[in-house]
Amino acid sequence: MKRRDFINWVGLGWIASSLPVAIAACSSQTSTPTSSATTTPTSSTSGNWQTVGTSAELDKTGQLLNKNSPVGPVLVVGTSKTANLIAVNPTCTHKGCTVGWEPSTKTFLCPCHESEFEADGKVQKGPASKPLTTYTAKIEGNSVVVKQT
Repeated sequence: MKRRDFINWVGLGWIASSLPVAIAACSSQTSTPTSSATTTPTSSTSGNWQTVGTSAELDKTGQLLNKNSPVGPVLVVGTSKTANLIAVNPTCTHKGCTVGWEPSTKTFLCPCHESEFEADGKVQKGPASKPLTTYTAKIEGNSVVVKQT
């Protein structure tokens, strides 16, 4: 065996044996966001409620969209005087577009492929086949808080 062939085989062996270590190192990063989310303080007495915005923001347009909340993307519909706020993950379950609230029909509409969802997140018209994730929402002080249902 020539010296060059030997060095090539040793190099390939080293790369092959290092691959599992590299994969394990990359997959350990998925646990980091959950630990930072649990340390985020909330104004609620229960640890399950997460602040997604202020009641002033909600009252401006009757909608509050927070794409980077502690629980993920959230769209809250209503006002601070509304008894039952509506809150969903606005990511369409078909192709991931952001749905919008249509107040006249009280539905969520996807602008990409025209899927429609009822106020409780259930699919009213496809092509989406899975419902939107819903949250329980309330006003607490001047904050809008949600928790997963």
